[in-house]
Amino acid sequence: MLSRPKPGESEVDLLRFQSQFLAAGRAPAVRLVKKGSRRGSDASLDQPPLQGPRDVVMLDDLPDLPPALVPAPPKRARPSPGCPPPEDEDPEERLHKQDEHITAVLTKIIERDTSSVAVKLPVSSGTAFPPIFHRSKDQQEKPALPGKRSIFAQEIAAKHLCAVRVPPAGEAGPASDSPEGAVTWEAPAPEDHGCSFQGPHVVTGKGLRGQEAEHEAQTIHEENMARLRAMAPEEILREQRHLLAQLDPSLVAFLRSRSGPHEQAGGKTPEGPKAGGPPDVRREEPHVPAAAVEHRRKDELTPGAPAPALPISPHREWLHMDTVELEKLHWTQDLPPLQQQQTKERMQARFSLQGELLAPNVDLPTHLGLHHHGEEAERAGYSLQELFHLTRSQLSQQRALALQVLAQVISRAQAGEFGGQLVGSVLHLLLDAGFLFLLRFSLDDRVDGVIAAAVRAMRALLVAPGDEELLDSIFSWYHGASVFPLMPSQEKEEEEEEEELPAEKAKRKTPEERGQPPVDLARQDVIKGLLATNLLPRLRYVLEVTCPGPAVVLDILAVLIRLARHSLESATRVLECPRLVETVVREFLPTSWAPVGGTPLPSLCRVPCAAAMKLIRVLALAGRNIAARLLSSFDLRSRLLRFLVEAPQAMALPPEEAEVLSTEAFRLWAVAAAYGQGSDLYRELYPVLVQALQAVPQELTAPAPRPLAMQRIAALLTLLTQLPLAASGLWPSRSNSVEASLPGHPSLITWAQVSGLRPLVEPCLRQTLKLLPRPEVWNALGPVPTACLLFLSTYYQAWSQQPGLCPGDWLQDMERLSEELLLPLLSQPAMGSLWDSLRHRSPLCNPQSYASAPEALPSLVSLGCAGGRPPCSLAGSASPFPFLTALLCLCNTVSRAHKGLSGRLAAAALAPSGLQNYFLQCAAPGTAPCLTPSSTWALRHESHLQYLALSLAQRAAAFQPVPAPAAALHHGVALALLSWLLPGSEHLAHELLLSCVFRPEFLPEHASGGPEAADFSDRLCLGSHRSPECGRGALLAQACHDLPSIRSCYLTHCSPARAGLLASQALYRGELGQRPALLLPAPTEPLLPTDWPFLPLIHLYHQASGTPSGCPAADTVDTTRRALQWVLLLESWRPRALWAVPPAARLARLMCVLLVDSELFRETSIQQLVAALLARLCQPQVLPSLRLDCPLPGLASFPDLYASFLEHFEAVSFGDHLFGALVLFPLQRRFSVTLRLALFGEHVGALRALGLPLTQLPVALECYTDPPEDNLALLQLYFRALVTGGLCPRWCPVLYVVAVAHVNSFIFSQDPKSSGEVKAVRRSMLQKTWLLADEGLRQHILYYKHPNSALLEGFELYSPLPPLRQQHLQGLLTGVLET
Repeated sequence: MLSRPKPGESEVDLLRFQSQFLAAGRAPAVRLVKKGSRRGSDASLDQPPLQGPRDVVMLDDLPDLPPALVPAPPKRARPSPGCPPPEDEDPEERLHKQDEHITAVLTKIIERDTSSVAVKLPVSSGTAFPPIFHRSKDQQEKPALPGKRSIFAQEIAAKHLCAVRVPPAGEAGPASDSPEGAVTWEAPAPEDHGCSFQGPHVVTGKGLRGQEAEHEAQTIHEENMARLRAMAPEEILREQRHLLAQLDPSLVAFLRSRSGPHEQAGGKTPEGPKAGGPPDVRREEPHVPAAAVEHRRKDELTPGAPAPALPISPHREWLHMDTVELEKLHWTQDLPPLQQQQTKERMQARFSLQGELLAPNVDLPTHLGLHHHGEEAERAGYSLQELFHLTRSQLSQQRALALQVLAQVISRAQAGEFGGQLVGSVLHLLLDAGFLFLLRFSLDDRVDGVIAAAVRAMRALLVAPGDEELLDSIFSWYHGASVFPLMPSQEKEEEEEEEELPAEKAKRKTPEERGQPPVDLARQDVIKGLLATNLLPRLRYVLEVTCPGPAVVLDILAVLIRLARHSLESATRVLECPRLVETVVREFLPTSWAPVGGTPLPSLCRVPCAAAMKLIRVLALAGRNIAARLLSSFDLRSRLLRFLVEAPQAMALPPEEAEVLSTEAFRLWAVAAAYGQGSDLYRELYPVLVQALQAVPQELTAPAPRPLAMQRIAALLTLLTQLPLAASGLWPSRSNSVEASLPGHPSLITWAQVSGLRPLVEPCLRQTLKLLPRPEVWNALGPVPTACLLFLSTYYQAWSQQPGLCPGDWLQDMERLSEELLLPLLSQPAMGSLWDSLRHRSPLCNPQSYASAPEALPSLVSLGCAGGRPPCSLAGSASPFPFLTALLCLCNTVSRAHKGLSGRLAAAALAPSGLQNYFLQCAAPGTAPCLTPSSTWALRHESHLQYLALSLAQRAAAFQPVPAPAAALHHGVALALLSWLLPGSEHLAHELLLSCVFRPEFLPEHASGGPEAADFSDRLCLGSHRSPECGRGALLAQACHDLPSIRSCYLTHCSPARAGLLASQALYRGELGQRPALLLPAPTEPLLPTDWPFLPLIHLYHQASGTPSGCPAADTVDTTRRALQWVLLLESWRPRALWAVPPAARLARLMCVLLVDSELFRETSIQQLVAALLARLCQPQVLPSLRLDCPLPGLASFPDLYASFLEHFEAVSFGDHLFGALVLFPLQRRFSVTLRLALFGEHVGALRALGLPLTQLPVALECYTDPPEDNLALLQLYFRALVTGGLCPRWCPVLYVVAVAHVNSFIFSQDPKSSGEVKAVRRSMLQKTWLLADEGLRQHILYYKHPNSALLEGFELYSPLPPLRQQHLQGLLTGVLET
């Protein structure tokens, strides 16, 4: 076989292949056949007929219009041999006869004859201008024509239509009346078999000369009919399908439009052609123009279906109604009936234009605009998907409407209106769908309405109105200006930071610097994701260039306030955005403006706005440097003067706006004064402040106090609270500080300038206290009484520390205040109701009231106040927390300065039963409070009340010879408070460690027989016979004696970081110059862990294992002793303080003690303390709750810790009994088998050192033997250890008993469900036991009965075996002997 040519072969090779093929004489694979003549009748008779298919060229892609072909000159074809062509036949005609393709029909073109066409000249007019064309009049006179045509084309078509009038049905005229070129249909004769036509239908001959047109049309018609008669019906259908497949669809439509009028009779559509022939026409119909037929065909939606009834009739004079398309007019019909849902299947939520959730079965009228042409057209409302679709509409009105509805939906969702009605979260769904970036893109729109709607939707998403109201209302509370940042928790990032080295941490970049896209940022933090999209420059552009309306301005300012509350970084970015703050100050905080009445303003440009002042105040809260830049760079000093000099009534602004603006101005000044800035304004505005204070009593005497006026008075008093601190000189000056050169240097205020404020504030306080018995009026006062008390507290604190003043003056004044005001107030009956309501409004006692909202987003922090502040919450109008906290603060200040008043004030303030019940519930054991954005701020203010009450109790206890009855309760509250203090309260934690926690006065058990009671309890419960010198009572007495050393140890290991401690001390001590910011650190977790009493032990363990823990070097033995003493004291007298720590975690901490050092466990004091703590874990009420298989805090895996413990025991224990007791404790039967396998499988050598006697075992022996062991691998290890001698009574008596008990139970088990492998192992083990050479071991395994730690062996034996066991053993021995 010849091979095919390959690449690279030349023509010489091809010629060689050809010669080889010809020489071989083989048949070729392809045969060349020469086509013969097309004339079948004239072909040569002696030539054989050609076989095979004809070579025909098919033109599938025929153009829409016939091509303009030019006839070519006749070709001189060479005649075939033996078949000469006739001399009288034209070659072109012969070619057309043989060509049967469709193109043969379109090649012969005859020119149109235009000689008979009449030429119309323009109609002459007698005027200078042609007549005016009236479109409406012309359309009324002329029939409507299909298609979109120009006016000129409509004129021409109307003339043709007037010439061809369609008579009514049944009045068809004769054929002679039809116009020229029109062809009519007649009923075919019966002999035509349904295939006879009188004349042509498509080709009319129009355009040719008169007789020639009729002749040509008739000739073509006769040819077609002759061809059809010669074909069978099957051939006709096949050719029809063949032609339709070849022709262009537009050409087919054109041909059908020509024959359409004749296929329809009286407007009826035929059912279809009969099989084998064309449609049957039964009666004669007039000719209808093609345009009218096409118009009628478009009106029909479905062949054979009646036309739908429309509520309106389209008129032809309507715009774009010249062609009526019924399928596009379906929306004008009546809606389908609303179907009632028969199943519980979920349905798509739909909302009204006001954002209300519509019920699935609600039937609303259509004029409300809630029905549309999308899915489920019968249901009213818009789904979220449809609203998203509308936001991408080309019509700006639809985009704006969709954004407005989405804003309403978000507002209602955050208010909790959809709770329980929807599956899932609306906000989660919107953010996952990209709604955040849809808003950002909409801000770049060119239409002002769309921008306004996008800003409103962004405000609805980011800003919770209740949050801002809450933060404004607590501004005048005790340290209420200090707030947490509203940013998501960054726990994962913090864990990554802890794993990084310091050098890597310094080089670590922010997510934006790392190039993280905004989409990923928005998933973690919505605010960061928005800031990454250049949101701030766009908002500045909208404010500065577009001059938006008042609503848009307020929305933008609200969004900027929310961005500034996010974090210090966000506030800095708002401040540093080019021209943003400058635009806000210039446009919305002008110093002069035109008077504004009560009517709505068209624009807020150049009009003072309270929201702009609030934005500046929130920015100043972020840090002292930001506040200094705002005061110095934007001329805020002149603006504060402008808005504070005039009373709100004289500001030429709406009354409410003027009141709020004045309030925000006071708050901004108070924030600046908290940093020691802006103090120079006090000298200039002193008359204004005095005048405002003098007007306060008149405002308080009003029948119904106005809320805005009360907020303004409270802001004024909060400002005055900072001024005595600025004049006290408590904080040192800074030589290199930026603030030293600013107007806010505190040296500008002296004590003489503020000493006259107290006589003005104290009468206001007395007047408010008169309203205490009237709860409705008292609640309406808001924070005014709180602010008055806080001012007096700060005033007396600064007065008592003024150098050069006589102490007798302020001591005498404090006595007067106590006798006349404080003590009578504390004894009022109305105060009892305030103390009693503490439990009902406490977040600790009611954690469910501060749970996260259903629509809460982890990436967008909210305080959960969108639905308003309930009166029963901590921030409600009837909450006692702010007033009682301020009252305790004043009592602490007086008792700190005047020691003689401490006892009386403490007895009066801490005696109420409501406070005692509140403390009892707070100290009750329970889980740690859940930290949510809505609970952190409430917990912080609750911690203030508890800390101030404990401080007052501690000062009173220092001067009492006998501990107070409630000392133990106060100590329990202090321990509980210390475990959940949040970041920013480092000073409180440090003070608690210094005072309350380790004070002997708060441990009354030491002086009331507590140690003796502990020893007696141990003898009763454990049957211990240890000497009193090493008992638990002696250890507790020694711990009480060593409390100062214990406190020093815990101050070293539990004190907060120095930077945070200094900042917190500056905040709580009133050191204005040292406050870095009023924005607190993010509350990711409490300052101290739940198991903080074990923290020194954990630090020592990390230090010993090589993990840098950051703790200073200290004496290991002394630190361990102090920590164990404190834990033992808490276990004995304050067990509730450790109930949050699982018993398994406490066991792990004790094991870590022995892992710290190889010699530490040899210390007698350490051994005694560890043994006492282990005995506490082995109590019957504690032991059932000890689980080693659950996750433990600070521990990756307990089996890993136990493996390390076994290695350490095997290396350094030397058979220590306490060490052995800790090794044996986790081997109890109810714990994981992994621990027992680790000992018997990997550390068998440790068995020789486990010589703990049975009498010293801390738990009952049955805890190790019951229930029987079912792990086959462990049973084999038990048996191997017994047989090989690795486990014997004198080395390890406890585990010897355990192994014998489990092996005995296994070999005599007769469980029928056991597998074959288990039965084989059991039989083998029993056989080996019977054949043991050690008679004692064989006797123990076969005759074991039950454990008994009183016996020397640790168990009892059967004297004779029970009958069942004897029978089982005999049967096995018989089988062995036979084998």
